Amino acid sequence: MRDSSSHRRAPHAPRTLHRKAAAVALVGVSALIAAAVQSGAATAAPEKAPSAASKVIPGSESLKLTPAQRAELIRQANATKADTAKDLGLGAKEKLVVRDVVKDGNGTLHTRYERTYDGLPVLGGDLVVETTKAGATEGVVKATAKAIRPATTTAALPAAKAEKQALSIAKAAGADKADTDRAPRKVIWAGNGTPTLAYETVVGGLQEDGTPNELHVITDAATGAKLYEYQGIETGTGNTMYSGTVTLGTTQSGSNYTLTDAARGNHKTYNLNRGTSGTGTLFSGPDDIWGNGAASNTETAGADAHYGAALTWDYYKNVQGRSGIRGDGVGAYSRVHYGNAYVNAFWDDSCFCMTYGDGSGNTHPLTAIDVAGHEMTHGVTSNTAGLNYSGESGGLNEATSDIFGTAVEFYANNSSDVGDYLIGEKININGDGTPLRYMDKPSKDGASKDSWYSGIGSVDVHYSSGPANHFFYLLSEGSGTKTINGVTYNSPTSDGLPVTGIGRDKAEKIWFRALTTKFTSTTNYAAARTGTLAAAGELYGTTSAEYTAVANAWAGVAVGSRPGGGGGGTSFESTTDVSIPDNGAAVNSPITVSGRTGNAPSNLQVSVDIVHTYIGDLRVQLIAPDGTAYTLKAYGTGGSTDNLNTTYTVNASSEVANGTWQLRVQDNAAQDTGYINGWKLTFP
Repeated sequence: MRDSSSHRRAPHAPRTLHRKAAAVALVGVSALIAAAVQSGAATAAPEKAPSAASKVIPGSESLKLTPAQRAELIRQANATKADTAKDLGLGAKEKLVVRDVVKDGNGTLHTRYERTYDGLPVLGGDLVVETTKAGATEGVVKATAKAIRPATTTAALPAAKAEKQALSIAKAAGADKADTDRAPRKVIWAGNGTPTLAYETVVGGLQEDGTPNELHVITDAATGAKLYEYQGIETGTGNTMYSGTVTLGTTQSGSNYTLTDAARGNHKTYNLNRGTSGTGTLFSGPDDIWGNGAASNTETAGADAHYGAALTWDYYKNVQGRSGIRGDGVGAYSRVHYGNAYVNAFWDDSCFCMTYGDGSGNTHPLTAIDVAGHEMTHGVTSNTAGLNYSGESGGLNEATSDIFGTAVEFYANNSSDVGDYLIGEKININGDGTPLRYMDKPSKDGASKDSWYSGIGSVDVHYSSGPANHFFYLLSEGSGTKTINGVTYNSPTSDGLPVTGIGRDKAEKIWFRALTTKFTSTTNYAAARTGTLAAAGELYGTTSAEYTAVANAWAGVAVGSRPGGGGGGTSFESTTDVSIPDNGAAVNSPITVSGRTGNAPSNLQVSVDIVHTYIGDLRVQLIAPDGTAYTLKAYGTGGSTDNLNTTYTVNASSEVANGTWQLRVQDNAAQDTGYINGWKLTFP
C-alpha cells in the first residue's frame, strides 16, 4: 500500500444568512457584544496606504531557517548556556533552558531562554539574549528586572491547600467538572513583584460555556495567597464563510484519501462529531472531493479548517520565514464539530491543536480563514514571546492573533473573502451584520478600548487588545477616513493628531520581529512600544520614516509621546530630577501653567519620564491645581519592566487650566529605587 500526496478540491454553495444573535463565549464569560453598525461615506482615498520610502537595512531581517538549521542553532546554544548564564551574572543556582533561536542575515542571534532556580522552573524569568556574529552580547531583554533570590525553596504550605484554592477559584468562575490531573508543582513566581516560592496548580474540566478549562493558579507557598491566575486555553471568534472552490493538501492511501497535508508538516483535520475530548476521527473518503459548502455536510467545516490552516502555514513560512508554529517543520492539527452549538474556537498548547465549534444552532461553523490565522498564532505566540494570557500581556497576546489573523486573510487574496480590518465580519454573531471587533476604532464593538489607560490590565483580554489592534491599523493605514477593499474606515487618535501609515506589509514585519526577538512573557503596552521601536530601528534605522511612524501610532493610542512633542500643542515641562524614596512617602514634581484661558481640555496629555528599576512598585498621579488627584498608574500595575516613559490622556475638563499642577509618585515596596527624570503637560 503506497502513500502519495494529493490535492483535493472543496466546492461550496451560497452561504446561509444568520437569523438571530448568538452569545459570544470569551474565556469563561458569556456576553452579548453590542456593536454599532459601521458608518461613514466612502471617499476617494487610495485602496492602500502610502508606504514610507525606507528600505530594509541589508542583513537586518531574520533568515528563513530550515527546521534542521534551527535545531543546530538550538544545539549550539545549549552547548554554551552555562557560559551564557555566567556572562549574564546569574546566580549559582540559576540555569538557562533554550527555547528558540532567531538568526539575522548579518549573523546576529536572538536566543530565547527560560530559567530554573535550584531545579525549579522560574515563571516570568524568561529572557532574550542578542549576540553579534562575533559572539559579543549586544543586549538582553528580561521578563523581570528582579534578581532571582527567593527567601526559601522549602514550602510551608501543603500542596493540597494550593490545590483546594485553585479548584475553588475555578468553580466560582462556573467551571464544570473541575479537576486536577496532576499535583501542584513548586515553582519560583517572578511574573510580578519579588521572586517567590509558589505552587502552580492547573485545573481541568470545562469552562462555563463548554470551552475546555486549563486554569493556572499561582499560590504563595508560604502564605497561601493567590499571586496570579491565567487561562491556558486561548480562545477567539472568527467568521464562518465560504472561500470558493479551493485546493487542499491531502494524502492518498490505497483507494482512500485523508485530510493530511504532507506538504505542511502533516497537518491533519479531524471530526469530533459533537464530542468535547479526544482527537476524533480523521476525515477520509474515496473521491477526494470534500464538502458541498453547506453546514449540514460534515466535510464542509473540515475543508474550511484545513484550507485556513494551509494558508496560515504558508503565510508564516513565505512572509515571516517560520516553518510551522514551533519553527520545527511539524504541523499542528485541527478538530471541527466540537460540542453542541458551541460558539467559539480555541487553541490548546497541551494538544498542539486548534478546535472549532459549529456556532449557534450548529449552522455556522467557526472555520474561517482569519479564525485559523488567529488560533494558530496563539501557538506561535506561545512558542516565542509566551505572553501571559492575563493583564496587559494577555491583551497583547489576543491582539497578536487578531493582527496575524488579519494578515493571513489579506495574504489569502481570496475573492470570496477579501482582506479587511474587521474581525468576525462574516459570522454575524451580533445578529445585525456587524463584526465582532474593529481594528480602526475598537470601541465600536461596545466593549473594546481604543487607547491605553492605567486600568486596562483588569479588562478581559479580548477587549484590552483594542489599543494594540488600533496601533496596528494606524501604523498600516494611518488615521482618518478611507476606503480599503470596499470597506470604509475612520480611525481616530487619542491625541487628536494625524498618523500616516507605512503599509501593512511593513507593519506586519515590525510586529513579528518584536514578538520573536523583543517581547517576553510579561511584556506590557509600554514595553511593546519599546520593542516595536527597536524592531523598526533594526529593520529601517532609527532616523527612518518607519521608526517615526511607530512612535506616532503608539502616541495615537496613548502609549508614549510623539517625537519632538508633535502637533504644535502648547507644552509645559519640568526637567528637574526628583528622587523617589524606596518604599517611602510620595514626592511631587510641580509645573506651573499660565497664559491659558478657561478649563483644561478633555484630552490633556501627561508625558511621564521616570527612571526606576521596577515600575510595578509605583503609583503615579496627576494632581490638579485644586488638589484633585487623577491616577495615571496604580500600584501593582505595569509589569516588571524598568523605567516608565509614556504619555497618558486625562479628561481634565472640569479643572481650571492655569495654576500649579503636580506629578505625584510613590514607591510602595522595598528594594527598587529611582527618580522622576522629567514630565510634561501638553494642551492640544
